Amino acid sequence: MFKHIIAVWLIASSSFISAGEVINGESVKPVEWEQLVPADFSMDAIFNSSEQLAAIDDFDPKAQQLLDEMMVAMQSAPTVPDFDGQMIKIPGYVVPVESDGTRVTEFFLVPYFGACIHVPPPPSNQIIYVRFEPGTHVENLYDAVWISGRINTETVVNELAASGYTMEAFKIEPYDL
Repeated sequence: MFKHIIAVWLIASSSFISAGEVINGESVKPVEWEQLVPADFSMDAIFNSSEQLAAIDDFDPKAQQLLDEMMVAMQSAPTVPDFDGQMIKIPGYVVPVESDGTRVTEFFLVPYFGACIHVPPPPSNQIIYVRFEPGTHVENLYDAVWISGRINTETVVNELAASGYTMEAFKIEPYDL
């Protein structure tokens, strides 16, 4: 368990991402999750709604209205257009969406363990929908991974969450400490 806590901390820390990787003749840019959020975007407005929601009785119709508004705001968080089409490398956790037995071919990549599994999911600009045609074997959802591939500013919505980015993965490797 301690190893997983350290992995979460390392993923959030910027100084552990290496540079210099090349895939298909293109340089791979190391990216941190915070970089996927536009500089002028703030979650404060959404969290203010959360505080209002906490002050309302659960059975008040206004509570459901505020919750719905929060979810729409989270699912439509703005992305950073400059990332569209770039080759990047980013750490995260796999939330399987499409699998064949233990081979996962499509999944959400999220910045912390439990995202998308527990409600509410992170804002859409903190979720990447990844396609990896060869598939990857996911033994333990607690294990962080590095994903390298081409990211696009494209929205994918399913019953688990909405992502603001998609990625065609070329390389998946364990996040070793």
